[in-house]
Amino acid sequence: MVSKSQIKLITSLGQKKYRQKNGLFVAEGIKVIRELLNSDFQLEKLFASEAIFDVSEDQFILAEERELKKISFLKTPQTALALFKIPQQNLGILDDLTVALDGVRDPGNLGTIIRLCDWFGVKNLVCSQDTVDCFNPKVIQSTMGSITRVNVIYKNLTEFLQSHDLVSYGTFMEGENVYQKKLQQKAVLVMGNEANGISPEIEKLISEKISIPQFGQSQETESLNVATATAIFLSEFRRN
Repeated sequence: MVSKSQIKLITSLGQKKYRQKNGLFVAEGIKVIRELLNSDFQLEKLFASEAIFDVSEDQFILAEERELKKISFLKTPQTALALFKIPQQNLGILDDLTVALDGVRDPGNLGTIIRLCDWFGVKNLVCSQDTVDCFNPKVIQSTMGSITRVNVIYKNLTEFLQSHDLVSYGTFMEGENVYQKKLQQKAVLVMGNEANGISPEIEKLISEKISIPQFGQSQETESLNVATATAIFLSEFRRN
């Protein structure tokens, strides 16, 4: 049975300030939870409709379907929800391609970008401090477990870009055609905000501007979604 205090705690974790205060985040669904259990992330508490995970008795709470509905952040609740401790994360060695995000706000976009980093073997994802929190329940859900294999760090992006001598590629509409450019693998790829792109402050620190050419003729077509664009750029980096 899920207690009232547990319901209150779990629902509060939808907000960043309470995640930081309690040092916990929410994960839902068998696949995501299993990925987290098989990683270095530490389980705090598991709520499920049946004992389908190998965890200690003091960490497991049998929950009814109606209780899972109360604590779920999803429109269609899963059969399991877990609380994990937020780990201390440090920037790893920058010996390969690193992705940096400048003000990405949509949880779905961030979750997808984390999955893309996992797929293309990008170990470090550096996020500006105004990028959506990677431990937001929607982000965790959309990573489908890739959060366990990508090192997500929040930093002052200006200071980060000034702290190393790697080539920094910035994505701009007027940038050089990425399909015609020789790309260095030991570099930083900077992706901008969904509505405004890369900020003027960060633009000053970009070494080279790159873009995805538009082949369609319609002038009404908007720029690509940031997650879609990230997929194309990462594919080109690895193809090079």
